[in-house]
Amino acid sequence: MAFFWTHCCLAFWLCMSGSAWAAHAYAQFGDIRYPAGFTHFSYVNPAAPKGGEIVLVPPTRQSNFDKYNPFTLKGSAPPAMLAMMFDTLLVSNMDEPTTAYGLLASDVTVANDRMSVTFQIHPQARFHNGDPVLASDVRHSFERLTSKQAAPQYRTYFGEVKGASVLGERSIRFDFVRPNSELPLIVGSLPVFSQKWGLEGKNYKPFDQMVMDMPIASGPYRMGRVQFGKDITYERDPAYWAKDLNVRKGLFNFDRITYKIYKDSTAQLEAFKAGEFDYMQSFIAREWARAFTGRAFERGELIKAELPHGNAGDFQGFLFNLRRDQFKDVRVRQAVALAMDFEWLNRQLFYNAYSRVRGYFVASDFEANCHESRATPRMMKET
Repeated sequence: MAFFWTHCCLAFWLCMSGSAWAAHAYAQFGDIRYPAGFTHFSYVNPAAPKGGEIVLVPPTRQSNFDKYNPFTLKGSAPPAMLAMMFDTLLVSNMDEPTTAYGLLASDVTVANDRMSVTFQIHPQARFHNGDPVLASDVRHSFERLTSKQAAPQYRTYFGEVKGASVLGERSIRFDFVRPNSELPLIVGSLPVFSQKWGLEGKNYKPFDQMVMDMPIASGPYRMGRVQFGKDITYERDPAYWAKDLNVRKGLFNFDRITYKIYKDSTAQLEAFKAGEFDYMQSFIAREWARAFTGRAFERGELIKAELPHGNAGDFQGFLFNLRRDQFKDVRVRQAVALAMDFEWLNRQLFYNAYSRVRGYFVASDFEANCHESRATPRMMKET
């Protein structure tokens, strides 16, 4: 999540001293990198060509989908639907961890007591059916997602938000239970959909019964060809309302993005070797070392590569329950740590794929001795 700078930086300090501020972005901590009116994020090519197709598999190894509603508990929605089809009020970027810039919202205002945030909806924002995105749509989305008919994690996620009030056609305020500098980012990440989704006559279908109803959203892609439960293709919307907006410029360049779904990992791996899709990630050391081999790799038709990055990565480990008396003595915890022969395990079981964890921020600039290592996700692609 993320947002602001220049006059926004001043606005941040005004907010902290008791004065309300309004800006094109919001930052939970410190400055905003990109000033108002910036043209594009630094890591994108604003002139990137559009076109082509890429075929992927879900990184979670999803084995099917049986609904089109990604917000309910029962069943499985198509992979990547939220990212492809649903815009949010604010959008984060790869340069700042706790800053967000306006997408559906052209302006964000935090109250002087930090008990509410108000968003102005971008006048050009449109749903895929051509309707404008209005404050009433935002409130409707919030109320549906925090209802008992939606998956319970949304009620937890928005648990410190009292409610949403429509102030005008394109103005909406969210009120908070208590001051919390993260809450503007939380409500800014709200996926917004049309009030017409699930409307039958004058009444709404129960949200948890909206299974095969196609979402009416406003994102960069629309739903294309579908083999229900197996494959899904997202087609880039040439009329996407935000295609020239600074937070979207240079992104979402493929005309079609297809996700293929396989019943098990062995079938998926063999399908990749046979050229059925273009790219996959590996999360298993044994698989990386022993499964991604063969003539296609030797001939260069498939490329196996480790790509270093500076983002905080995942890690595996053991956590001590310090409420248990036997673990309260630090010497006991140190003894357990010394008893685990990490080097032997890494060498004999994990093909030397792992390195010791030195903190919560693995492989990022915040890691202790971070210059000694960088995370290297294993990735393959078809040439």
